[in-house]
Amino acid sequence: MLKEQETAATLDGKLVAKITRDNLAQRIKEHVDHGRRPPGLAVILVGDDPASEIYVRNKVSACRQVGVESFFNKFGAAAKEAQILECIDKLNADPNVDGILVQLPLPGGLEADRILARLLPEKDADGLHPYNLGLLMSGKPGLRPCTPLGIMTVLDYYAISVSGKRAVVIGRSNLVGKPIAALLMQADATVTVCHSKTADLPAYVKTAEILVVAMGKREFVEGSWIKPGACVIDVGIHYVSDTTNPEAKPRIVGDVRYEEAKHVAGFITPVPGGVGPMTVAMLLSNTFQSYEKRLSLR
Repeated sequence: MLKEQETAATLDGKLVAKITRDNLAQRIKEHVDHGRRPPGLAVILVGDDPASEIYVRNKVSACRQVGVESFFNKFGAAAKEAQILECIDKLNADPNVDGILVQLPLPGGLEADRILARLLPEKDADGLHPYNLGLLMSGKPGLRPCTPLGIMTVLDYYAISVSGKRAVVIGRSNLVGKPIAALLMQADATVTVCHSKTADLPAYVKTAEILVVAMGKREFVEGSWIKPGACVIDVGIHYVSDTTNPEAKPRIVGDVRYEEAKHVAGFITPVPGGVGPMTVAMLLSNTFQSYEKRLSLR
């Protein structure tokens, strides 16, 4: 058990993401040096959500850093589904595009499931196409959802053993909860998935040697719930304004009460700087995976 004054070891997603990007940049350079085109990632942004625009800018910047060519497609909030589907069809047919990302969430009135299903599965950079999710659930190779893949990559980098461990996942979304539960099970963890209807959630959390929190509730999980020495992965991201100083930049926090949890956990991801950078790195990794597969089929 950790002593009270000790703090958990930080799982530095920024570091692991940088290592991933540097490795991708080198491998892409080798292809380009041999006269091949660079990988291509197309991003579709619909509406004017400020957070989505920031995420897209970060992703385009990351593409530039590693040598991936980016194709940006912007639609207004009033865009019709038919316009977006037409854009996807063109990108599906474009030989220079290896990955396509539809930035979520979409404005009201647009059906994300139907739009994502229009992507060619082999160009599904986010790993959210029903075909790729089916491959994941059946344990077959395919493109994986970026955030869960990033979590597994961080665990692997820090040599945190998953096999035989008790893992608790809070959240059951297709984006994070269900896929990370599947990946943990495939790595031989014993997994419990909790959600908004789970009775006595703290009791389940207390059993977790590996805890993944993706519930979307600001600083919900208390430090006292956490099993001493557990590995805590916080997927949440929330912006908290300083009501006493309107000019101050918002503070970023997760779903876990970090200041409490760090004195109990053995390992913990910070917010920011934990899971977020890995999500973008895995987007690039998925695009590169699609790129190499398409090159091999020529």
